[in-house]
Formats: sequence, structure tokens, C-alpha cells
Amino acid sequence: MILPTVNEVRALHEKYAPSHEALDLVLTHCEIVCGIAAQLAARSAHALDADLVRVGALLHDIGVYRLYDRAGRLDHRDYIRHGVLGYEILREEGFPESLRRFCSCHIGVGVTRQDIREQKLAIPEADYLAETIEEQLVMYADKFHSKTTPPTFLTADSYAAQVERYGADKVHAFGLLRARFGEPDLTSARARYGHAQA
Repeated sequence: MILPTVNEVRALHEKYAPSHEALDLVLTHCEIVCGIAAQLAARSAHALDADLVRVGALLHDIGVYRLYDRAGRLDHRDYIRHGVLGYEILREEGFPESLRRFCSCHIGVGVTRQDIREQKLAIPEADYLAETIEEQLVMYADKFHSKTTPPTFLTADSYAAQVERYGADKVHAFGLLRARFGEPDLTSARARYGHAQA
């Protein structure tokens, strides 16, 4: 598989971003997640494709752009849809399934059919679970930065506390990822981007 370059990924973000502010928020988040994933990959004992991780991290949130209205407001109510919307964008652009899955399978620590039924989520009923080591790493790295206003970095403990509201199975799933990949050092990223830590 031929992966897009960093410049090609940026051009794709620019194509779909409805405003400069949206581009800055989403692309910066994707770059931060990419850096966190690269740090974790560099010290991982697992054999993984670092180039695929980089591209997957840079593309994982591209669907967020389709949640902005004409006034530039982000639809937080249907935010759960951004993964499947990103999958659709990459499908329309001709990207392979192995890249599209980084969009649809990074939400929380995985969304199951049962989650969709029980929570009445506004996405097609399916299992959206990170399967490959690369998908799992990007999904995990994503948990350490939030596009809140203002954007913030999260520790493993603070994310674990947040995910607790979705049930013990989600806490357990996050714990497995934490044991597999360890915890990133966010010191340099916090200094570079100036985002606080929750």
C-alpha cells in the first residue's frame, strides 16, 4: 500500500476544513496525536508499521469537519458520528480500508453494536473496534489530548476517570491499552502547543 505523504494529508485537511479555525483545531489535534503515537511506538516492544501509525493518526479525525454548520459551529450532540464521517471521506477519496478504519475505529476505547443499541447512538449498527496494533496505538494516543475549548492534554488517570461513566468494561479496555503501550511523556508537547493538562 502506498501511503499519502504528510503534505498530501495536510492538503486533504485543507480541502475539507470549513474554516481556518476548524483546520487549526482538528489538524493540530491530529499532529499532537501523531507525536504521542510516535513516542509510544518508538519504545514499544511490538512490531508495528510506524508509517501507517503516522498517517492513521494524521487522518483519524478528518470527519470532524463534516460536523460544522454554515455558521462555523461544531455539532457536539452528534459528535459520535465523526468517526464514520471520516471513514466516508476517505472512501470517497479512494483510500483503502486499512486507512479508513483509523477514522471509524478510534472512538473511546471501541464502540460495539451493544453500545449503539443501549445508548441509542446515531451511527450505523456495527462493531467499531480497533483490531490491528496500529489502530490500537492511534486510538490509545488519541485519549491523551482533547479538542475541548480550550484544548487540553489528559493523563492516563484523568482519561480512566472519564471513561468510567461508560462502564467497567471500558475501564478494563483502557487498562489493557495502558499496560500494552505505557504512558506518554507529555512535557514537550505541552510546552510546544501551550495547552494545559487536565
